[in-house]
Order: sequence, then C-alpha cells, then structure tokens
Amino acid sequence: MEHKWMIPCLYLQSGRAVTGFGQRNLFGSGNVEELARFYSDNGADELLVFDFSSGDDEHEKAIAHIKEICAASEIPVMAAGNIKRMEDVKKLIYAGCAKVVLNFSKKSNVELLEEMSKRFGKEKMVVCVSSVEEFTDHVELIEKYAGGILALDMIQDGISCVSSMKVILHTEERNRDTLKALLKNPGIAGLSGAFVSASDTDLFQFKQECREAGISVNLFESSIPWPEFKLNSDGLIPVVVQDYKTDEVLMVAYMNEEAFRTTLRTGKMTYWSRSRRELWVKGLTSGHYQYVKSMTLDCDNDTILAKVAQIGAACHTGNKTCFFKPLMKKEYDDTNPLRVFQEVYDVILDRKAHPKEGSYTNYLFDKGIDKILKKVGEECTEIVIAAKNPDKEEIKYEISDFLYHVMVLMAEKGVTWEDITSELARR
Repeated sequence: MEHKWMIPCLYLQSGRAVTGFGQRNLFGSGNVEELARFYSDNGADELLVFDFSSGDDEHEKAIAHIKEICAASEIPVMAAGNIKRMEDVKKLIYAGCAKVVLNFSKKSNVELLEEMSKRFGKEKMVVCVSSVEEFTDHVELIEKYAGGILALDMIQDGISCVSSMKVILHTEERNRDTLKALLKNPGIAGLSGAFVSASDTDLFQFKQECREAGISVNLFESSIPWPEFKLNSDGLIPVVVQDYKTDEVLMVAYMNEEAFRTTLRTGKMTYWSRSRRELWVKGLTSGHYQYVKSMTLDCDNDTILAKVAQIGAACHTGNKTCFFKPLMKKEYDDTNPLRVFQEVYDVILDRKAHPKEGSYTNYLFDKGIDKILKKVGEECTEIVIAAKNPDKEEIKYEISDFLYHVMVLMAEKGVTWEDITSELARR
C-alpha cells in the first residue's frame, strides 16, 4: 500500500511567504528558506510552492527564490502558479523542482501539457484542477501525460471519479477527523492546504493518528526491534551523534526504550538523562534541536550511530560539537575529497574578498570572466591531450589544474560545492 503524502504549501510573493490564496499577510517570519527547512525537518513528505508574482520581472525573481527553497528543502518541491510557457517549466526544473504544476483553468497550459511531458517526463508534470469538469473535459490528455493531479477544494466530493490518478487534495478543511476520512478515499494520494501548512500542526502526531486509523503514512520505523538491542547495566544504549552533512561527531548520549520510540515518533532526537533520571528532548529549552536523518546499529547491537540536522550548537558550552578539547594530534594530510574541495574553494573565496599581491587567483579575478573561461577551456583541452598518453600522473596533474580553474569560475559566478553536490544527488 502506498503512503499518503503530507504536502504543506508556501505561497510566495515578492520573495516572502504569505498566508494563502487572496491573502497577502506574512506567514510566520516570511522567510521561505527557513520555512522550507522547517517543513523538511517536521514530517512533511513534499513541499508545494505557489508563485503569486505578477509580471515577468517579478516572476524571474520568484524562480530565483524557488531555487533557494529547493536548496534548503530536503524533501521534493513542486512549483505552481504563473507558469505560462515551456521556458517557465524548464527554469523551474533547472532550479531543482521535482515537479511542475500546470493550472488547467488556463487554456494555454492545456495545450502545453503534451509537449512538456514529452520533454521533461510525465512524472514531472502535475495538473491543477478546481472542478470535476476540468478533469473530465481533458481526462485522456491528463492520464496520458501527467503524473498526478492537484485538486483544489471544489473537487473533493467527486474525487472518486479520478481514483486511477495520484490526486493531491488541496483543501481549507482543518478538522482532523474529516481529513482522515478524506484520506481513506483510495482516490486521494496526499493532503495539502491549510491544515498541513499550519506551523503549529504536528505532522508527526497527525501521521500517527492516521496510522492508528488504518491510513498508510510515511513514519520513522526501526527495522530492528528494541529487544534485540544489547543494553548496558543501566538498561541504556549509547548514541554517537553526527552531523548528517559533514559527518562531524557532535556528541554522545544515551537512550532507553522510551527515548528511542519518542525519537522515531517525533523526528527529534530524544535521550535519557542519567543525571536527572528523566527523558529529555535535545533543544527543548535552548531551541538547538536535532532532527533525525538516520539511525544505524553497530555490529554488536550495542551502539547507535545517529545522523542529524543540528540547529545551533550541540554542546551546552555553545560549541558546535562537544569534542573541542585537543589532547594530541599527529600531522597528516586530509585527503577527504569533499573537505579538500571545500578548503580550496574557501581559499579562492578569501582571495576574492581579500586580494593578495602576486596571487594567480587574484590575477584571474582581475582579468574577469573571459580570462577565466579561456583558462577553463585550455585546461579542458590539456586533459584530452593527457588522456591520450599512457602516463596516469600527467592526467592527474591536468585534472587538478582543471578543477582549480573550475572552482575559480564557481566563485566568480556564485556557485558553491553544495549547489553542485545537491544537483548531482537529485540526478
């Protein structure tokens, strides 16, 4: 049985999040990247962004903000609103959107669906309808070229007529029992709108209610039951906590069964305090929550490795990590690829911000983009020539030169390694 999706909405106007259709008050802080991260960490399965821009200039700025939302969000992003032409779809997909929503109340979008589906793939196309008639008038086209339907409030009573498609119900309904009843309809694949978008809605709790009502939802579950864990003499299991992006070790804590199950249920790292003899949610008083990304059990079943998104500092001293007191260190070269790339890139950025006399990097920045592009092209050619020779050392040297010049280009154009790795991960 496929899970039912929970899909909050962000209504985007002038770069800020507003409160919904027909309203222009700020939603929360209005910071769309902050809200995207919030939804990613708090139980949402996908994110829907409506662009309320007017005019091409504002629309271009909105796409730039949607790119930032995609970078901040760890769940797939769908974009809707102000999509008029093929170029709009292309820009949104290149910005990182997993899907693009076409409003079928616009005749031009009806005409575009087939072409866009063939170019970008059916799975990236979602059709937005606000009445059963909008669907039935174009049923063959939609079923052939769209991967799903976004159904605005009016269609919920007739939803069974489109049960063969993945239908996301966007509704202003807020009653939990009514929403659970709607989700039991096999024609509804997901829920969006007022309830799941509210910042005070606990999506993990609602999902738990859905599961208890027999509705399949995406919740954290352990593949190994607690009784198989090997506990220490206090009935606890140690947890090594790492930053999920950098692998930096942040802290070590302990869990009992209640803490473990609370972590799975809430998505927030929860431990057992040995000193206070009580359960504690990391960050409950400081705001420095740890949102769980994965948990892995070691070979002896007696230690958990947790990878988390850390908000603020992990340590009570204010340090990012609890491990900050050097004891000894043998000098060595760190050849971790991502760390090396990032360190070289950081040096290039520093040269750009703080020019140094005689620096080749500053020479390239001073000469401008044409010189940088010329060098990238030259180094690329050198790789091709080196690859025709049997000596591995030569191609290693030329690729290193090429990557350095590419990083200068990245710095010049404001592209980061995180931008690159995020794009590769999406592929």
